[in-house]
Amino acid sequence: MNTHFLNKRFALALGFAGLVPFMLLMLASWIVDPDWIGVFMRGQLAYSIAILSFLGGIHWGGALVSDHLSIEQTKKVLLWGVVPTLISLFATTVGGFGFAVLMAGFIGAYQADKHVFTWYGLPEWFLRMRFILTCAVVALLALTVIAGNIRG
Repeated sequence: MNTHFLNKRFALALGFAGLVPFMLLMLASWIVDPDWIGVFMRGQLAYSIAILSFLGGIHWGGALVSDHLSIEQTKKVLLWGVVPTLISLFATTVGGFGFAVLMAGFIGAYQADKHVFTWYGLPEWFLRMRFILTCAVVALLALTVIAGNIRG
């Protein structure tokens, strides 16, 4: 069996399964009693923080297993690897702007990934998956914020 094909299928399945909590929390923000919206919005914020932090960790893994990166490239990706976590932390300190900070963080993480994923030799499908997931996450976060503003 082609393990690359298996890895691709499994990675795609896990990546898209990761959208389920975003989707459920967004839907809940639209359909629950308005007194409960805050609970689901905080859940969405917490899950977003965890996932954005995870995206930085990808770069630590890439740097640690890539034996062809220059010292400068290694420093850049290891430093970048902590930035999504710092953005996530910052999102907890800005009150109602936390969702905007996270949306910008997801977009920024994708832009950084686009730049450095070639350094790791990752396949093109992985970057396409990241693009689709980033678009979906940003849209789901925006819909959650809209629900909070309309219904809250």
